[in-house]
Amino acid sequence: MNAMTSGERRAVITLASLFSLRMIGLFMIMPVFAIYGRSLADSTPFLIGLAVGIYALAQALLQIPLSQLSDRIGRKRLVLAGMLLFAIGGAVAALSTNIWGVIIGRAIQGSGAISGVVMALLADLTRVEQRTKAMAAIGMSIGVSFGLAFVAGPLLAGHFGLSGLFWTTSIMGLGGMAVCYWLVPDPVTSVKLVPSTYWEQFRDALGHRELVRLNWGIFSLHLIMAAFFMTVPVLLKNNGGLEARLHGWVYLPVLFLSFLTIVPAIIIAEKKRRMKGVFVSAIAMLVLSMIWLSLMHGTLVQLVTGLALFFIGFNLLEALLPSLVSKICPPGSKGTAMGIYSTSQFLGAFIGSPLGGVLSGHFSYGFLFAVLAVLAGVWLLVASRMAPPPFLSSIMLSFAQITAAEAPALAQRLREVAGVEDVVVLVEEGVAYLKVDKQHLDEAALQSFPATAVAA
Repeated sequence: MNAMTSGERRAVITLASLFSLRMIGLFMIMPVFAIYGRSLADSTPFLIGLAVGIYALAQALLQIPLSQLSDRIGRKRLVLAGMLLFAIGGAVAALSTNIWGVIIGRAIQGSGAISGVVMALLADLTRVEQRTKAMAAIGMSIGVSFGLAFVAGPLLAGHFGLSGLFWTTSIMGLGGMAVCYWLVPDPVTSVKLVPSTYWEQFRDALGHRELVRLNWGIFSLHLIMAAFFMTVPVLLKNNGGLEARLHGWVYLPVLFLSFLTIVPAIIIAEKKRRMKGVFVSAIAMLVLSMIWLSLMHGTLVQLVTGLALFFIGFNLLEALLPSLVSKICPPGSKGTAMGIYSTSQFLGAFIGSPLGGVLSGHFSYGFLFAVLAVLAGVWLLVASRMAPPPFLSSIMLSFAQITAAEAPALAQRLREVAGVEDVVVLVEEGVAYLKVDKQHLDEAALQSFPATAVAA
């Protein structure tokens, strides 16, 4: 079965929509805050960078505990709580007249640290063969959100100021709550070898050698991205001759070009089992973009070329990294592994924003991009030594009827079959998704279940 099931498509569409609502609210701030934030009382270049980065710091501090909690109590209720905090923080920032109030509001928004929870939920709801497609859909939704936000942000700021922007983020947060509550499925999951304590679960995920490489990668990627966008809007205005309200019309076609490029790359990674090669090539593209911009950023054409190279590498890596984490992580620790991954991601963004502000303020733009090129090069060396990811298989069992009361017991019985690594039961769909090691799978035991269809 190479196509997504209706349940998988529903999960991808709803979770991608939820991500989009949240990301549009977040990204609208990025292209304008470095310019409009100067009008706030008590603002300095460092505090403007801190207001952008404090969101990421709060995310980094809370991703792991919330994601670990989702492995124990379920994911959907935590997603709802996170979206509510995002809406509240937006309101606090909207009502503020000085930089400190905005920093507090952004910190509240960041405390809704649910990125790892959402990605773990998506992994619960999709089979392993469809995982990269699903993560790519999330990545593309983020990219589309990025483009829309970079058009809407300057327009809204021009008409309504920063307060209007932050009120819009609150509305996006409430919209995300509605999508989650009414449209996102709530799966019953069961896996083997769940560690008995939170510490054991955290230790197993944190010390996993291949996960360490991936966590370093997402840290580097988002540090580069955050520093990049503390600088590029200024360059587009000063060197490219574009007013801030027009920047979105540069980002949109560049993003569209990157999507056309990454779709065939993902197909090659999955169907041809060339995941590592495609992954390393995407990092190399990131290195190339930073080298290009360190040498050539004086004209609009040079800046657009650098942006195109950056977004091709960035969007492909955004799709591949969470897919790799979900495939490699220890059984029973999907949420924990995604939490550590998301913590690394937001730590990178937290460090990158002030770093970009300081380096661009005290040194040349070429020097800033050269520093980012070195960081991307270090990541390229680390990634080149990674082991190829495991290629497990998925099986879907279709049942005539599954009740909510029966689902936990069914999931536990299925997980006890030799070779079954992970089980997700969807009551509404009447199906169970199994992640299996076919070399050790007890097919006779699996056939004993009263399933009306078995599909690989």
